[in-house]
Amino acid sequence: MTARAVVTRRAHAKVNLALAVGPPNPPPPAGDGLHPIASWFCAIDLADEVTVTRLAPDRASRYAILWADDAPRRTDIGWPILSDLAVRAHRALERAVGRPLPVQMKVEKRIPVGAGLAGGSSDAAAALRAVCEVYDLGLREARLRAIARDLGSDVAFFLDEPDRDAPRPALVTGSGDEIERTPSAQAPSGGPVALALILPAFGCSTPAVYRAFDHAGGGAFDTERVARLARAGVVQSDDLFNDLAGPACAVEPRLAQTRAAVSAAVGAPVHVTGSGSAMFVVVAGERDPALERACESAKSAGAVVRVVRTL
Repeated sequence: MTARAVVTRRAHAKVNLALAVGPPNPPPPAGDGLHPIASWFCAIDLADEVTVTRLAPDRASRYAILWADDAPRRTDIGWPILSDLAVRAHRALERAVGRPLPVQMKVEKRIPVGAGLAGGSSDAAAALRAVCEVYDLGLREARLRAIARDLGSDVAFFLDEPDRDAPRPALVTGSGDEIERTPSAQAPSGGPVALALILPAFGCSTPAVYRAFDHAGGGAFDTERVARLARAGVVQSDDLFNDLAGPACAVEPRLAQTRAAVSAAVGAPVHVTGSGSAMFVVVAGERDPALERACESAKSAGAVVRVVRTL
């Protein structure tokens, strides 16, 4: 394979079509303190773009993170650049190969921050692929997956086969690093699923949501229910669930208010993805009357709505 000087990879958002959460593992040193999950992950057609340019060996790497002009919801990019997951992915590759890999990296974001859409994890996976490509590193997939696991629990899902633009749906278990690829998510009538993606003007703190989950006593941790849904691949709105939806609404009352208002307007379930704040309604497409009602209700609550499709 001949290395290319510049590579751009799309970094897709994901939704949790189903999410069961178990009680936390014992804290260190006996365990990792993480909550085991079982989740049906599915990528959607909202995506960031990660562009990596190979630099001369004597150059220092430089990074830029910015919002795309068509980003549906922008917030301040207030985190230190070196703590960004895409940057950390590049640094992890340098450690793995034992030498500098000078690059210019630009992350053009469309996926909102703190929304439960895993934009940072997707950016990290795209960065791993792009840096490997511009340097023709030839790392084995098992090595890349190990790096992905060390970066964060969702990164492994996005690190699918190298030539894929978007990851396939998956049953994700363990701490988010055990991946079983599943059939394409389909509407009952066949074809991709259309979702009205609701993006509030605020994010949710994942640690706070998990603390609220623990305080409430957790749930049934119905892993078999998630597995059945993911392996069947048929998206029926009434079948979908998220054990973190209640805790997220408890932590952020505005989320509960927006969710209730949109649900009343459309007469259908409004599902939280991840630990929030993004939500979605299964719709028939752009002409579904429920979509217009969802947009009106969400707008009155300060949120925006974007129609997306499963991949």
